[in-house]
Amino acid sequence: MTNSNRRAVYSWAIYDWANSAYATTVMAGFFPIFFKQFWAADLSANESTFWLGLANAGSGLVIALLAPILGAMADQGGLKKRMLLSFTAMGVLMTAALFLVGQGQWQFAVAIYVFGAIGFSGANIFYDALIVDVAGQRNLHRVSSLGYALGYVGGGLLFAVNVLMTLHPDWFFLADKAEAVRWSFVLVAIWWVVFTWPLARWVREDREADSAHWLTAAKNGFRQLADTFHHLRSLKQVWLFLLAYFLYIDGVNTVARMAVDYGLSLGFDSGVLITALLMTQFIAFPSALAVGWLGERWQAKGVLLICIGIYAAVCIWSSTMQHERDFYWLAAAIGLVMGGVQALSRSMFARMIPKYQSAEFFGFFNMLGKFAAVLGPAMMGVASIVSGSARFSILVIVLLFAAGAALLYLVDEKEVA
Repeated sequence: MTNSNRRAVYSWAIYDWANSAYATTVMAGFFPIFFKQFWAADLSANESTFWLGLANAGSGLVIALLAPILGAMADQGGLKKRMLLSFTAMGVLMTAALFLVGQGQWQFAVAIYVFGAIGFSGANIFYDALIVDVAGQRNLHRVSSLGYALGYVGGGLLFAVNVLMTLHPDWFFLADKAEAVRWSFVLVAIWWVVFTWPLARWVREDREADSAHWLTAAKNGFRQLADTFHHLRSLKQVWLFLLAYFLYIDGVNTVARMAVDYGLSLGFDSGVLITALLMTQFIAFPSALAVGWLGERWQAKGVLLICIGIYAAVCIWSSTMQHERDFYWLAAAIGLVMGGVQALSRSMFARMIPKYQSAEFFGFFNMLGKFAAVLGPAMMGVASIVSGSARFSILVIVLLFAAGAALLYLVDEKEVA
């Protein structure tokens, strides 16, 4: 790559470093714990799991419904980067606003969390779509893996600082653990802004933004969306991949968002869960790079199937956990494969779609991913309420991994639009 291409690649990838602080500290780490133990302390464990699952499902539903039309608008007006930055601003503001939520105000916490998750997920539509503007066909797997790898390190580093703040609040001139968690949300917002700057400065779309009004872009986007849907219907392998992705990524997203809540429901110490989550981040860094390397040298689909199989085995295993130390082994196993599943899914899809309709097609890609985020947490929350057993709730995810793997096996990844 030339120096300018290399700069664009790293500027694009560093955005994952930026927004992974939200995914790690807020979504997977502190929000579930703080929600259960501080904001919703008056609710039972199963009730708080239900509301957390509903919050994740609600934000996923909104972005799923918006994703295709947002993608079509972005492609029509050359607005991918602008829309990424707009949704990022929303996510940053909502994350900082969590600082203001007082004890017992769980409804307020849920509302802010939903809007923050919409900002995070909406920005990712355009971040994913921009990969075709910075990477060529031959290095898509590697560039995609680089983004996830940097995300795990960046998210993990800030998370480590935030964990240290909660363990020793006096070192940071804070009153107690609760104040440390609240300031952690502010640090995530600052981190997100600072490391978004390289993308804003150095990443360029192949199709420059035109002078059309946003409403014109929306009108043209609806028209183009119908054309894209018609085009997509003729791409059998792309449809098959999307259906497979819808199922298995549901399991991935649900495990990421609900694992800490699941451990708390089993009575495990929150310190153990946070340490395990932190360990996962740093295991995932080299693993994501390694899986990207394997995806270039082996058939990406085969590597994906192995990763999905490991996820399913982890879910079965976690339903029988008896000791807190088992959570560390579970975290290590997830760390080995979670980056690979996400990175290879993104790059495999990018290789199968038309470059100049990338935001539209990634709109469908993210739509299915977010609808999956509606299904999984909701299934887990309902299963927990109905059965009264957290262990049973984790087993329903295995069905999604199995069905997704079966469909993925049928996909011919060599077919390109």
